[in-house]
Amino acid sequence: MEDDALSAQAQAWLAEDPDPDTREELARLIETGDHAELTARFAGTLQFGTAGLRGELGAGPMRMNRSVVIRAAAGLAAYLKKHGTPHGNDTAGLVVIGYDARHKSRDFAEDTAAVMTGAGLRAAVLNRPLPTPILAYAIRHLGAVAGVEVTASHNPPRDNGYKVYLGDGSQIVPPADAEIAAEIAAVTSLTTVPRPTGGWETLDETVLDAYLARTDAVLAKGSPRTARTVYTAMHGVGKDVLLAAFERAGFPQPVLVTEQADPDPEFPTVAFPNPEEPGAMDLAFAKARETDPDLVIANDPDADRCAAAVKDGPTGTDWRMLRGDEVGALLAAHLVRRGARGTFAESIVSSSLLGRIAEKAGLPYEETLTGFKWIARVEGLRYGYEEALGYCVDPDGVRDKDGITAALLLTELASELKAEGRTLLDLLDDLAVEHGLHATDQLSVRVQDLGIIAAAMRRLRENPPTRLAGLRVISAEDLTEGTEKLPPTDGLRYTLDGARVVVRPSGTEPKLKCYLEVVVPVAEKPDLPAARAKAAALLARIKQDLSEAAGI
Repeated sequence: MEDDALSAQAQAWLAEDPDPDTREELARLIETGDHAELTARFAGTLQFGTAGLRGELGAGPMRMNRSVVIRAAAGLAAYLKKHGTPHGNDTAGLVVIGYDARHKSRDFAEDTAAVMTGAGLRAAVLNRPLPTPILAYAIRHLGAVAGVEVTASHNPPRDNGYKVYLGDGSQIVPPADAEIAAEIAAVTSLTTVPRPTGGWETLDETVLDAYLARTDAVLAKGSPRTARTVYTAMHGVGKDVLLAAFERAGFPQPVLVTEQADPDPEFPTVAFPNPEEPGAMDLAFAKARETDPDLVIANDPDADRCAAAVKDGPTGTDWRMLRGDEVGALLAAHLVRRGARGTFAESIVSSSLLGRIAEKAGLPYEETLTGFKWIARVEGLRYGYEEALGYCVDPDGVRDKDGITAALLLTELASELKAEGRTLLDLLDDLAVEHGLHATDQLSVRVQDLGIIAAAMRRLRENPPTRLAGLRVISAEDLTEGTEKLPPTDGLRYTLDGARVVVRPSGTEPKLKCYLEVVVPVAEKPDLPAARAKAAALLARIKQDLSEAAGI
């Protein structure tokens, strides 16, 4: 972009920016003539899609800021009005707004409420930073036509985001995303967006109380409640709600990782506030070695995900994270044991073990595209999960992943096994003998240049592998074409003789993700060590071969 045009665009943006922080930032960039940074800020606009918006905080249309959020809210309001907003006796539809404890989250929530009110809709804002599942619950509980959650989930501290739900309590999917994006693009100036200084409702604790009362339905009446836990909120908003839910259920009070217990938008103890990232659980494991619990539980910062770790190894002091697929299978087995009925569902990147568990139990089973926006829409859903630590254990209450209720259900399972003198690892062994050892791994590449991801996908499409780890590729599917059951998506799926690989760009981070699974038959329990060694070797070779094939 030429300097004059770039300067004019930046000046026009500056003139409308309602936030003194980003105004000061942008004015400094203009004054110093920082062409490279201004070009990065004005190279386009943050794209609104099925993940809503997510990006780095800062001034300009390529960053998350109040100007971008006001435009997004105006586009959503226009979409809702076009599609008819009245609900029940309302003359104007209700939009519920929640937010986490990240930088600017409350500002973005209040800007959204102002835009909705100015558009003639009703707006209600949760009264404090709360887990995303509370917002998802509130939409259905209050009969809203839409909901907005301001969060960047487990992204780095410099990021924030904007997640949109419609009235069924699940996240948007096509074509709603494109229609909302078109309405956002039609907002030519912030001066055309009415934003009154008040007129919206601030919700009290009643919604949270109703959510907590709903958690009673997650657990079986009279089930054991003895498992002791260590808990980390990962500097997010999960602590108070999880502690209240555990107290209500009658579990022992979790031991807190105090350094990570309270909200802190800087996330000072972790490089990335994601339980899956290396080092993120170190403080929790240290606390576990001090206190010897039955289970370690972690939420991500907005508490819609749940991670778990168990004692492993001969010394009794070693702890290891359970993979999301392992927790997904454990919760499924627990629900089957309790007599759950309905459809079990997962995304295509999750372990095929869930399908085998459902088939053995005579339950319907569905695969969806990645994300709970798809899983939550499965007809007759009883339980859904995906490998990225997301679990929906009460779809009638929260039609999204919920790290609080998942933690309750997993702790109930640990308590039941404890009463039998067994552990979660023992149950995983049982599942491996019954259904085969399903071992999963991931090849994940974080990039600065998104062109690297595009080049890798192009290379795999032009020269698909015929063998990985010596295993023949039985079928190679380009998911951009869709399938009989799946809508089109940017992904590749390879079915091997005893293995499966899915490759896709992340929808929320600059990553290329490759999901690997091998299945090794197990005749009886003594065969498990050999089966695990074989699976680990196969996964390592698949990872290496796939990396070479993709050029990453």
